[in-house]
Amino acid sequence: MTTLTESAALPAGWLRNPSFDLGFILGITALAVVSGAIVVVEPRLFMPILLADLWLLGYHHVISTFTRLCFDLESFRRHRILVLWLPLIVLAGVLLLGAGVGLWALASLYLYWQWFHYTRQSWGISQVYRRKAGGLLDESAWLNRLAFYLLPFWGILHRSYQDPGSFLGLELRVLPVPALAVDIAAGLAILAIAYWSATRLIAWWQGRLPLAHTLYLLSHYAVFYIGYILIEDITFGWLVINVWHNAQYIAFVWHFNNSKFKSGIDPKTKFLSTISQDGKLWLYLLVCLAISTLVYLAIDSLIAAVVAPILIYQAINFHHYIVDGLIWKVRKRPIQKTLGLSGS
Repeated sequence: MTTLTESAALPAGWLRNPSFDLGFILGITALAVVSGAIVVVEPRLFMPILLADLWLLGYHHVISTFTRLCFDLESFRRHRILVLWLPLIVLAGVLLLGAGVGLWALASLYLYWQWFHYTRQSWGISQVYRRKAGGLLDESAWLNRLAFYLLPFWGILHRSYQDPGSFLGLELRVLPVPALAVDIAAGLAILAIAYWSATRLIAWWQGRLPLAHTLYLLSHYAVFYIGYILIEDITFGWLVINVWHNAQYIAFVWHFNNSKFKSGIDPKTKFLSTISQDGKLWLYLLVCLAISTLVYLAIDSLIAAVVAPILIYQAINFHHYIVDGLIWKVRKRPIQKTLGLSGS
């Protein structure tokens, strides 16, 4: 049991510093929630906000992945299969699924895969914050994990039970889920989060609250509840989750690259290390935005006449999901070293 004397020295557990982290946690959450609120109040604004999300965040966040894959020769050599061959394999699978089964299959696969991908990204970031705070103290690890996953699980069960029929303008077919299953998941999620809230209130009372980790988890619960349960329209709810996920990813990847090159410009990776220096966030964002704009404009102009753009965009999404699952594992020592984490 951690003593009060020991816990008095407990760090807040910031990923970087209070200014960055409060923007990362609260600022991005506010951006996502406000975006959802606007389209709920005025649905006609959905398309302009969606286009802004895709251009400024969505396409940009996909390109951010490639800063780890091929922005320098060494990374390209290490990840050449992911860069050269995996996209072709995924595209072939998407084309076969779309042509052989129908576009509804892509919409349905996307609904469930993006839910899993967004949840797993959030879990990974929460683990970074946990390690920054020195662990979970005397809390139950499995109950904390249960609380974390139960609310998103409730959310996807709710959407499946809701069976809206369409998603992002495409026909949607969902897994059949009875109302009882949704109610059970809701009850378990509420109980688990109530337990978690009680442990954090006790920690706060005793002066040992891991502040950054707690704030991050609160944002996780808020965004998944609003995006999957509170907002009735599945597409409007998805917008909240998507904005949150995209902006979060861009900021986290920049922080990772900045930490990796904190000692200065690396001659072996001069381009990436230059745009990742302190004070160069604007340049990093501008470069990624320029590349993403060129890539997606090229996609629209070169293939739109040959194949439905939705097939290409979904292939890009699914490739991104696979790659992220391979390169972002907090338990790997190089990731821990770059982010300054303990191995616990």
